[in-house]
Amino acid sequence: MNYRNLFKEAGIPEEEVTKRVRECFDTIYNGPEGVRFYENVGPDMGYITDTGNNDVRTEGMSYAMMVCVQMDEKEKFDRIWAWTKKYMWIAEGWGQGYFKWSCSLDGTVRGQGPAPDGEEYFAMALFFASHRWGDGEGIYNYSEEAKSILRAALHNGEEGRPGKPMWNHDNHYIKFTDVSEFSDTSYHLPHFYELFAKWADEEDRPFWEKAAKASREYIVKSSHPVTGLSPEYSDYDGKPFNPEWVKRMNMRHDWFFSDAYRTIANIALDSCWSGSDKALADLAAKIQRFFTEDRGGVDDGIFEIDGTMVEEHAKHNVGLLATNAEGSLAVLNNPDADEKSKEYALNYVRKLWNTPMQTGKHRYYDNCLYMFAMLALSGNYRIY
Repeated sequence: MNYRNLFKEAGIPEEEVTKRVRECFDTIYNGPEGVRFYENVGPDMGYITDTGNNDVRTEGMSYAMMVCVQMDEKEKFDRIWAWTKKYMWIAEGWGQGYFKWSCSLDGTVRGQGPAPDGEEYFAMALFFASHRWGDGEGIYNYSEEAKSILRAALHNGEEGRPGKPMWNHDNHYIKFTDVSEFSDTSYHLPHFYELFAKWADEEDRPFWEKAAKASREYIVKSSHPVTGLSPEYSDYDGKPFNPEWVKRMNMRHDWFFSDAYRTIANIALDSCWSGSDKALADLAAKIQRFFTEDRGGVDDGIFEIDGTMVEEHAKHNVGLLATNAEGSLAVLNNPDADEKSKEYALNYVRKLWNTPMQTGKHRYYDNCLYMFAMLALSGNYRIY
């Protein structure tokens, strides 16, 4: 596996890159109050706060576990997993084996149902923990915990398993929730599914192989052919999802906004772990070209997927820059990339390096994406 250090390729000394990655981790986990958003709880637990909503989400907890296993931070990994299992795990009844997507900081439940992006990140981080540190006992039998999550994700709703699966068994797409028959493009992680096809229960491995292929095709299908932008939510045919019941609540998720920023980062990591996919790499190049040429190098705003601006400013501009920069891996791993695309890709790497982490109320989401980008672009977001 070739884990490229694009910061080094952009002219930044390797020792400075190593130092910066550690500083980013310490900012999130060990920084002063008002800067960090990780907290220890008692002798053996901890949580990540969504600072914009003042709650704990499976998104952030699963992201944190992935960061910890990549950084070889076993104690914090185990603390986060222990808090997750105590307060968020659904032990019985509808959704058994899933996790409640939102809790208050004291563990009180706020969101009863699951959000599948959390489950897939939990499973992947647990497999990596098993391979990096070895399985322990109970909830620290990481590989069995990972398999159990994936077992529920595919088989809930079958005899003796209350609830519904998180994947549609006909098209192999991940759902937005277990009870929703539409998707979120940024939930599609084909590079995870290829590994699930090696490590999940043997009888489910053919499904994961098909899911990896289906997800790559879905990302292309749901992304705009000119701008490369994808919506937050989309129907199974790839079209932006905006039904009447959503409009009645004065909500929108059919545009390129918060969730959708992650799609280019997923494309980038897929190119590292699974090899370059030309159609996906082309999407990454189109997104970088859109923000470089059409937006004058400004990584901010909310857009229709055709590039029409809806709002000039958005909450997560640093997160957007981070994911766009991470997309440089997909562009530069593509042997057919043209010179202009390569130029834009390296410019993005330098731009991220020169951009500090987010501060203030909305730092949680931005800095999670920032940390992932720093790991990936430094060659430290790896398969274990």
